[in-house]
Amino acid sequence: MADPSPELLSDHTTLHLGGPAGEYVVATTEQELTDTVSAADAAGRPVLVLGGGSNLVVADEGFDGLVVKVATSGITPDTDDPSCGGVLVTVAAGETWDDVVALAVDKEWIGVEALSGVPGSVGATPIQNVGAYGQDVSQTIASVRVWDRRLRGIRTFANAECGFAYRWSRFKADHLDPWGSRFVVLSVTFQFRLGDLGVPVAYAELARALEVDQGARVPARDVREAVLGLRRGKGMVLDEADHDTWSAGSFFTNPVVEPDRVPDGAPAYPQPDGTVKTSAAWLIDHAGFGKGYGAQQSGGRVSLSTKHTLALTNRGQGTTADLLDLAREVRDGVKERFGIELVNEPVLLGVSL
Repeated sequence: MADPSPELLSDHTTLHLGGPAGEYVVATTEQELTDTVSAADAAGRPVLVLGGGSNLVVADEGFDGLVVKVATSGITPDTDDPSCGGVLVTVAAGETWDDVVALAVDKEWIGVEALSGVPGSVGATPIQNVGAYGQDVSQTIASVRVWDRRLRGIRTFANAECGFAYRWSRFKADHLDPWGSRFVVLSVTFQFRLGDLGVPVAYAELARALEVDQGARVPARDVREAVLGLRRGKGMVLDEADHDTWSAGSFFTNPVVEPDRVPDGAPAYPQPDGTVKTSAAWLIDHAGFGKGYGAQQSGGRVSLSTKHTLALTNRGQGTTADLLDLAREVRDGVKERFGIELVNEPVLLGVSL
């Protein structure tokens, strides 16, 4: 009997890109996950721990190792007694992030409603400190429970031990080399406020969508619906029929620079350390790369999203090589125009810029 066809990672990434896995295993329990990773480590095999595939760019050649898909489940609140003023909720790494946000809004667990529509799994959220529209997960994460591949045991990191910063954590530093990632996230415990007395809207674009002043308080359900509307308008809510959503979300992080390096007219968000965060999308657009750029150059295989310049998209027939050629062109064009080098947000597996 012929060997079965290898599992293509393009079937497991939101970019729909990536070649075959050497071996593909689905782990539905923590024990399966830790046993599988441990056995591979003992055998000296490279391992890729895969969540929702929403923040991953995989080489066309694939990954010649073991791919472990995290499919664990479980959402466990410790109490829902309003007199406590809050609730600790432990969520398995394999749960779908937006399902958790929807449940939180329904239960009036406050703190993640502005992160609605973000694709991927819960286990990925602390790695890059997922954030959007004035919120990030570090504001609600109480602790992260992991399998330590070096010590071969379970460890729990409190929030202060996670090294959270803008799109950063100790776990992302570790995951920059997916072959050697030390920590496998098993579960995340969130500490939510209870009761919907209104969520302060910190982000100007979201305030405009809600037709309120920035800082005004709005019910969490309204925040969720407004955020979903904004994300859909940018092609940032997954839709298999819409190639603008065949992306890894924002491909470049918003650069943080010294105040005198912010271009005239660019958005500027002062940081506590005296630096300024500016908009990667603004830089890309004003460097001459508008919405839809790249389609003509690639023969229509890849392009910037037609809805949002910060997303690089697979138009259906693209390759990872095509996508990275476009990413380099945009990165180099922004650097030439403004002297600012953009940095990729997704993890690159088997490839580099």
